[in-house]
Amino acid sequence: MGQAGMAEAAVRYLRSVRTTAPEPVDPLPRPELRCVADDERAPLDAREFRRVLGNFATGVAVVTAPPATAGASPAGFACQSFTSLSLDPPLVAFMVGRTSTTWPHIARAGVFCVNVLAAHQTELCRAFAVSGADKFAGVAYDAAPVSGSPRLSGAVAWIDCAIHAVHTGGDHLIVVGRVDALGTGDDDDPDGPLLFHRGRFTRLSG
Repeated sequence: MGQAGMAEAAVRYLRSVRTTAPEPVDPLPRPELRCVADDERAPLDAREFRRVLGNFATGVAVVTAPPATAGASPAGFACQSFTSLSLDPPLVAFMVGRTSTTWPHIARAGVFCVNVLAAHQTELCRAFAVSGADKFAGVAYDAAPVSGSPRLSGAVAWIDCAIHAVHTGGDHLIVVGRVDALGTGDDDDPDGPLLFHRGRFTRLSG
């Protein structure tokens, strides 16, 4: 009996012994999205946590997304918790508060652009840190090449992404993005990037 004959015999046997349809498999429950419970909290003072971690200087970015639905406005918020994550595949990540009113708009869009701010863009950062205002009023931008997310003029770099994964992290969400395109602004910009250190904006010193 050749291989074809053996395969046909196997199929006939399986059909003869199957008497009932297989039982449906219930999907696993979705993980509960929640903040840290009171009994899980470490004995740390929140102000001391912020004071100590504030010694770690970070860059400052604005994460933007195109309108998720027709007639909607683009979304964006100021973010200092942005980092590169993986080279192969190219991934980046940012953290956003679970109570953010901007994040649901970015999640619905499914894409975003990280705009790394220049040192002279302090006021732009403050504008995107305000909740409820028209953050794009008077702001110059064009569309990122893949996602169409707002790419802010004057930024020292931009990273165009699609949402790759979202994980919970206490009172924040960890958003992982797959990089589809990226680039820099004016390489001769003497200001360099905007930095945040010990609760204040600062810049690289020459």
